[in-house]
Amino acid sequence: MTARTRFAILLTLVMLFGRGESRAQIARIDLDGTINAITAGYVTKGIARADAEHAQLILIRLQTPGGFATSMEEIIARMLASPVPVVVYVAPSGASAASAGFFILMAADVAVMAPGTNTGAAHPLLAFAGFPVEGGEAGKTLEQKITSNATAYLRSITGKRHRNVEEAEKGIVESKSFTETEALDKHLIDFVAADEQALLAKLQGYSVQLFSGKQVTLMPEGQRVVSYEMGTRERFLDTISQPNLALLLGLFGLILLYVEFAHPGMVAPGVIGSISLLLSILGFSFLPINYVGVLLILLALGLFVAEVKVQGFGILGLGGVVSMVIGMVILIDTPDPALRIGIATALAAALPFAVIFLILLVALLASYRQKVTTGDAGMIGLIGVADSDVFSDGRVKVRGEYWKSSSSSPIAAGRTIRVTGIENLTLRVEEVPGQSQPPELP
Repeated sequence: MTARTRFAILLTLVMLFGRGESRAQIARIDLDGTINAITAGYVTKGIARADAEHAQLILIRLQTPGGFATSMEEIIARMLASPVPVVVYVAPSGASAASAGFFILMAADVAVMAPGTNTGAAHPLLAFAGFPVEGGEAGKTLEQKITSNATAYLRSITGKRHRNVEEAEKGIVESKSFTETEALDKHLIDFVAADEQALLAKLQGYSVQLFSGKQVTLMPEGQRVVSYEMGTRERFLDTISQPNLALLLGLFGLILLYVEFAHPGMVAPGVIGSISLLLSILGFSFLPINYVGVLLILLALGLFVAEVKVQGFGILGLGGVVSMVIGMVILIDTPDPALRIGIATALAAALPFAVIFLILLVALLASYRQKVTTGDAGMIGLIGVADSDVFSDGRVKVRGEYWKSSSSSPIAAGRTIRVTGIENLTLRVEEVPGQSQPPELP
């Protein structure tokens, strides 16, 4: 066998094995829950990985109540730029792709829904502190601008996808929701599939035009489905970035740190409280924060302290509760009620926190006012009797104990004295006028 023949055989084997390893596959991404910075990063990295692994198509199983606009736009931008066809499948039955999920569904190369699902309700809300802003020219103008911007964004997507632009706009302008049947009849989605197997069967031989204009024919039959799971780190960050959980972690951490401050040396409250507070800060770092809300919460803490210090007869404490509730409600800078801290949650967190904080603060201040009873400082103010004449030196009896003593003025033996200081085991004393002997010890 010549060298040329061996080289040809080796090259053929490499090509065969190379084809086997890079065989096209189906990349499955589960977008389940709120659309935020963590889930957006998970989806965009999944699309990039599918491109690097030369997947034939990307299947995004979608179930979401909505999410943040910036995260939604990040996902859509990556979908539109993907050279791998993206199929968005609203599933399982009973799932919903509302608000931001509706935009993602409309941006897909192939939009599919399972029976018993719905989508739409994407009207942008204008709100402050959890209450819709109604009336007023400024409010109406701002709402019109937001709505106009959202509809223009949706038109640019659906028009390119050759979907029903007029009906899609109703999901924003009229907050209309569509069942899977209505979405199919109004040409908002491409078809309905009962499950994943039925979906892949319908995609066999299906021709897709990518956003770039490239025409691709899907052949998923017999292809391996690879699920791109969210990593442990991503799941952890996604959990603590939930607004309500991040808030509770922060309040819990503050209370524990306060307990450690009031009772130094307990260690455990300080350690657990520090971890909880840092996790809360980490969770909020992934959310759009309204800094007015942060200032209101800090103002509430100041009012709680002032209530105890200056005895505000409950007015300052009530103001602190109101300030904390409003601060919590507007803390997350988004108009979507599903992503904000609700009024019920804010009240349920603020009232117990205020009560616990005030109780601990009163106990702390009371402990500072208590007289020290141990050590050198505990001797100050004790009453005793001069056992001998006391001036530059002498001896006194205090608490049944004999001590060396000195005084700035002569004190006759048997006179009642009071301890004013202690230095090198020598008490500095003074005479207590009007008493010839100390009171009886209890």
